[in-house]
Amino acid sequence: MKKLFISDLKTINENITITIYGWIASMRSGKTKTFFDVVDSTGKVQVIADSDFGCKKEESVCVTGTVCVHNDDLEIKAVSITTIGKVELQLDPSPRCKFDVFSSDNADKVLSNRHLYLRNEKLIAAMKARNAVTRAVREWFDSENYYEITAPILCPVILYDEETAIKTDFENSDHNVFLTQCVGFYLESAVHALEKVYNIGPSFRAQETSSKRHLNEYWHVKSECAFCAYDEFFAVVENMLAFVTQKVEACSDELCAILGTKFDNAALKTPFQRITYTDALALLEKRGISIPFGKSINARGEKCLAEYFGAPVWVTRNPAHIEGFPYRYCEDDKRLTMTADLIWHNNHGELLGIAEKITDPAELRARLAEKGKDKNADYEWFVDLRRVGTIPHCGMGMGLERLIKCLFNLNHVRDAIPFPRSIGRKIYP
Repeated sequence: MKKLFISDLKTINENITITIYGWIASMRSGKTKTFFDVVDSTGKVQVIADSDFGCKKEESVCVTGTVCVHNDDLEIKAVSITTIGKVELQLDPSPRCKFDVFSSDNADKVLSNRHLYLRNEKLIAAMKARNAVTRAVREWFDSENYYEITAPILCPVILYDEETAIKTDFENSDHNVFLTQCVGFYLESAVHALEKVYNIGPSFRAQETSSKRHLNEYWHVKSECAFCAYDEFFAVVENMLAFVTQKVEACSDELCAILGTKFDNAALKTPFQRITYTDALALLEKRGISIPFGKSINARGEKCLAEYFGAPVWVTRNPAHIEGFPYRYCEDDKRLTMTADLIWHNNHGELLGIAEKITDPAELRARLAEKGKDKNADYEWFVDLRRVGTIPHCGMGMGLERLIKCLFNLNHVRDAIPFPRSIGRKIYP
């Protein structure tokens, strides 16, 4: 088993003989020496040798040599370099070379060969960013005494329209079975037992969109909090974002240097400002963006709002027509719901949404009827939750890839997931 990593070399004294394992990212020949850039999951080191040892770029190798320092940089003077895995398939550009793996010009090649281009230093940095963000999110939930719930992926009911649902051909079933659009149904069940619950898992939506913030398969951060009112829940979510931002910022400099981006610590400046949906439409109208009441605020409108406030902003009290059926009406206007979307700045659009959930069975049935779901008996168990000791509770939903995209200022959510799935592309690899 490998025990010495490239990042460990800074603790090794000069002239000590060591053996490292990694890959040749690049190599070049001088008059008397050959220079290799050898990489592993932790970094890169230059290896200097008297010959090329018959090695090629992208091969995996075992290097034995002595550690030395040249111009304040660590190097290895190789005694031997042994090839472990040869290169039999040539890609142009090669996976570990320096090129813009995130460029739209390279998108088709990179996505079609994701299993190999995942070795690129920018994608490696993006996956490290994903790991750091995911770890920080879990750490916050743990610190706030939330319980993790493993919710099902196969579901008889969906949150949104059937047109965006992915139906399965599930054997021995006499009713529809879908890939989950949202685990909120099951968290609402668990919140009546454990009071503070969360889930980080996949969600699926068959949306035909070229948006830079949508995928057909993505990882969803969902939570529910019992005995919590709508106005209280804003601070809960802002606290989570601030905690995650502070934790991840500690490792952001190195990753952003590779990604070519700047880390966004806007969540350290909370509370965020708020504007109602109705007031947002009026503000946008004055700026030449006309959106009919009841319609979603489009990307242009979201960008305008974020620029107007100069920071992330909550859009509150959204129309019932565009919101999910479990969300409460506003008492003073039944056209609106007790929901809010957090619009991020830097043209990232919506990051997450929150809502206070319905507790009255009659109100839930009315909302189901609005969405044309009232005749479907498969939703009856969800109504039952309101009939046995229900409690006020609020929920949050956020795409993990969107959070990574916002914090690290990535261009597209597909850059924040190892193997993106989107409409119009063959599912490969």
